[in-house]
Amino acid sequence: SHVESSSGVRHAFNLATRGGTPLVVKTAGGLSAATGFIVTIFGSTGMLGRAVVNNLAKIGAQCMIPYRGLEDKPRHLKVMGDLGQIVPFVCNIRDDDAIRAAIAKSNVVINLIGQEYETRNYGFEEVNIDIAQRIARISKEHGGIVRYIHTSCVGADENSPSKQHRTKALGEEAVRQEFPEATIMRPASMFGYHDKFLNRFATKAKFWPNVPTFFDGKTKVQPVCVLDVAAAFLAAVKEKEGIHVGKVYELGGPDVYTIHELLLWMFEVLREKPRIINIPLPLAEAVSRVREFFFKRVPVPLPQLWPCYRHYIDSLKVDQVVSPDALTFEELGIKPRPLGGLATEYLFYYREGGPHMGQFRL
Repeated sequence: SHVESSSGVRHAFNLATRGGTPLVVKTAGGLSAATGFIVTIFGSTGMLGRAVVNNLAKIGAQCMIPYRGLEDKPRHLKVMGDLGQIVPFVCNIRDDDAIRAAIAKSNVVINLIGQEYETRNYGFEEVNIDIAQRIARISKEHGGIVRYIHTSCVGADENSPSKQHRTKALGEEAVRQEFPEATIMRPASMFGYHDKFLNRFATKAKFWPNVPTFFDGKTKVQPVCVLDVAAAFLAAVKEKEGIHVGKVYELGGPDVYTIHELLLWMFEVLREKPRIINIPLPLAEAVSRVREFFFKRVPVPLPQLWPCYRHYIDSLKVDQVVSPDALTFEELGIKPRPLGGLATEYLFYYREGGPHMGQFRL
């Protein structure tokens, strides 16, 4: 829609100069739409981040992309939106003023920041609790943030044996204290082209003699497609009546597998005979303790030694599935896709001899 200024000049659209304006869709949609959404996405350079940004850019939302590190890090996001709609900038997440600047023009804030393992620079407490609380507090002080979405994970519990899951639960509570209207998303293990879930298992299948598991692979998981999780974020942003405000959603796929069943399925896709070995818990914990000691003290990159992460081993002591009484995709109007299809396509490239080959044909 065209807007006429006091000088009589007609502009193609009007730019929001302050957050807090009503989230009203002004055009039919598309990359060039002026939807009124100005969204700051923290942690947008990861797998889930690229899917969320892509969905928002498709409806014409302006995406503010704070990042740390090299300027190439958010480069892949810039092509997702129209000219000027994807705005990357360096941000120090430990600096309150930098966060204020990052959300200054926004009316929606999404926090996707997470950490797979602890390093000498960032621990789970700082990433999952302190930083989450800081972003929520500053967003509330802003006064114009009408949608705040925080990312946690399935299995978040203050009594979890996993430090990562304990701090995720404490982070949720800290966010709710600062921003009671926050919507909290708890995705299960996500699969997709750039995941650190099936890709990791497939890499071990390709280069290692056996794929390691713990607890005989009996832990249950509920894999969910990253595209469905991103669709849930978009639904929470676009919804006009505020019915998702202040709620917690657990996002899992339609099927539950044990780790062993999942690996058997993966080997079938790879067209290989299953090669699975169970690692004794004492050995795995000993390796993880050595790894943690050096990771927190040595200032140079070290081999990651996955899956011997202490928190990962601890997380497998309990099933990672959606709670029976949780709000799910159904309340968001989304039907999650089963494992296969998208996941199968990118696993083809781990087949011996190429995507159309393998040790045997099915």
